[in-house]
Amino acid sequence: MLTPARTVPDDLRAFAGLPVVRYTIGPANEAVAVRVSGRLAIGRIPVVCVPGYQRNMSDFTEFTGHFHRQFGDDWPVVLVDLKGRGRSSDRADKTRYVSPMDARDVGEALAALAVDGGIFIGQGYGGQVVMAMAADKPNLIAGTLLIDAGPVSDPRGLVRLRNNLKDLEGHRSDAGFRAMLRRMLAPDYPAAPEALLELLGGRTHFLDRRGRVRGLFDPYLIKALEAFEHDDVLVPQWQYYDALRCAPLMLMRTQLTEQLRRETFEEMVRRRRDAEGYVIEGQGSPALLNTAEDVAPIAEFVRRIVKQRGKVAA
Repeated sequence: MLTPARTVPDDLRAFAGLPVVRYTIGPANEAVAVRVSGRLAIGRIPVVCVPGYQRNMSDFTEFTGHFHRQFGDDWPVVLVDLKGRGRSSDRADKTRYVSPMDARDVGEALAALAVDGGIFIGQGYGGQVVMAMAADKPNLIAGTLLIDAGPVSDPRGLVRLRNNLKDLEGHRSDAGFRAMLRRMLAPDYPAAPEALLELLGGRTHFLDRRGRVRGLFDPYLIKALEAFEHDDVLVPQWQYYDALRCAPLMLMRTQLTEQLRRETFEEMVRRRRDAEGYVIEGQGSPALLNTAEDVAPIAEFVRRIVKQRGKVAA
């Protein structure tokens, strides 16, 4: 039986103000959605944002605004939906939902923009995609910021994510849907008002016309998490992390994340003494990046790289 193609409503609040261009990458029926704000030009190193496992570019909405206010309104920021997420196409071959393939897609999307590199911000799984890109095409990496991302994920976070996504499947009332979102997200953002929790939930799920909860991602991504258990011992892929030695590095971890263990983060900092490490207090994954204070060190990190390369920020 054929599975109907995943569709994304045009009027979703999550994507308001985020128009995209879709580039055909890989098979002829698959495309990657890309949003560019600011002005791409020779000598301007874009900031390229790669979201987490089942998430999409809307997680960087507030970041983009704060970054432009601190760095310059027209400095290029590129937002990408990985295949199977947001407004990008789902993969026909589900075995290709792996970080090396996603890394190649991001590289091809940049090539379609006539961009030969960038300063990458990867949240969670998005950081693993950036690491895979560094291992394959280090020349594309001018700098990297990892947020709740490292050479090994915490299986507890993967199990919790899988269970939460499964709980959201099926028919729900609008009130029930909102209540469930608040219950699931409150432990990660204990100080967040209900409106913010609902906004975050609306970045990955919506209610269709029949009142059924739909994910803004390929449902196969939930199935791919079924093999994980709380007590699994995952093998760290330090060779991918070490590939980031090709460029400056910044490391961030949210205080309440279940995606990256504290001891893993500390080992990452130890291995890269030249990298700055930050902990974002009172938040889980994904990092909100919705205050000037949280974005300021990122803007300064980008500014240093630009200056080191002999460029002057606008």
